[in-house]
Amino acid sequence: MFAQSVKQFHQPILQFQQQRQIVGFIRSVLCLDPPQSADVPTVENRFHPWDSSPYPDLRTRAATIRAKAKCPVTNLDINYTCPISGIPTHHSREAWEQDTEYHQTKKYEILKKVNIYEHDLRSGRPFPEFEFPTNQRRDNLVNFANWDTFFYTRGFVSMDTEFQLAVVTKMLSFPLSIASIVHQYSPYFLKPKGPVSVEGLKSLAALRYSLYPQLRLSTYRDRPMRIFLLNARSESLLPAHVWKELTYLFPGVTFELHFVGPQSYFDREKQQYLVSDRPIIKRLDDTLCFVYHTHDFNVLHEAGDLFPYDPYLDMFIAYHPQMTEKNSVEMWSKSIKGLLESKCPVVVTGYHEENLNKNFDYIMENFKDDLDLIFDKTQNIYGSTKWELNDLNPQEVFQYNQRIFAIRGKRYHAVNT
Repeated sequence: MFAQSVKQFHQPILQFQQQRQIVGFIRSVLCLDPPQSADVPTVENRFHPWDSSPYPDLRTRAATIRAKAKCPVTNLDINYTCPISGIPTHHSREAWEQDTEYHQTKKYEILKKVNIYEHDLRSGRPFPEFEFPTNQRRDNLVNFANWDTFFYTRGFVSMDTEFQLAVVTKMLSFPLSIASIVHQYSPYFLKPKGPVSVEGLKSLAALRYSLYPQLRLSTYRDRPMRIFLLNARSESLLPAHVWKELTYLFPGVTFELHFVGPQSYFDREKQQYLVSDRPIIKRLDDTLCFVYHTHDFNVLHEAGDLFPYDPYLDMFIAYHPQMTEKNSVEMWSKSIKGLLESKCPVVVTGYHEENLNKNFDYIMENFKDDLDLIFDKTQNIYGSTKWELNDLNPQEVFQYNQRIFAIRGKRYHAVNT
């Protein structure tokens, strides 16, 4: 399972790197490139064992792994740092050598990428890739085929290294997982060529009616489009200009992003999550507004705080929900019922195939008769390319938003006669 997942998710990155290497070689032959700066990240200048990292927070993560994670071979505490990846992974060198799966799947290569990506983020190098473009020129169409064509047609700084690609795709994966589905030039097609069902096409048509006001025959739906981010966590901490990408891709549309959940609003001054009985509203400009609801969706739904829902103007997305976890299964059971009652699209993403399948199976086992699958399980074209690590299990690596599917409450039910 791990080997298949790594190969599947890593293939687009390898293709991207090969393309960039060819371009880089041509530039070098033609003497078009200046001498490489010491700031340019490489595997050699970004690799440090986490135990002796120059950055205290990575040394702390190494200590956390040693204190809380277990060796996959001996099930004992982790006391040995893999010499290839630089991350603590096993109880001893003997256990590390005996872990045949670890070596056969070359898991250490992915862990090494985790290591160097984290050190690059903390290196203090210039990050020109964070200088995002603003308004899209009307005579330039955005190509959603993949990350590379998107960056090029949107006018981003050239992503010449995997390091640049990693840090930018991790952030933009959140808004683009939404935009790539609802945009009129979406790379996802109707079945059988793509994952979109006939019912899904109906839902997308309704949303696109609102997303392209210049094509409307009437203007009676002129309230902002609401996107509800369920059980929001890290996505609520993203810089505002990352979410601003939605307004550049859909000019003329006003968005309200509703972050929902107990960890949806983090007060940076107090360094803690806040709970408020009223929505916390922060308006960025005339086209984008952030609304933070610090209670679970089922509480807000039952209180009627979010009514009325409109399939033309509302959609929901849950990034990596843990629907089967003991602490949250009751909340999600109530929430899913409310989501299906809204008749609005509900998009769900997953870290990897196994993570997505758990949520998909849970929904289908408990709510199949009340929903339509509008977007089948598939790889997310706009999943992050940055590898992440579960500190409580250093054998588990993942990438944000790698898999995706979508559902909607049935608009009508069959009647037995």
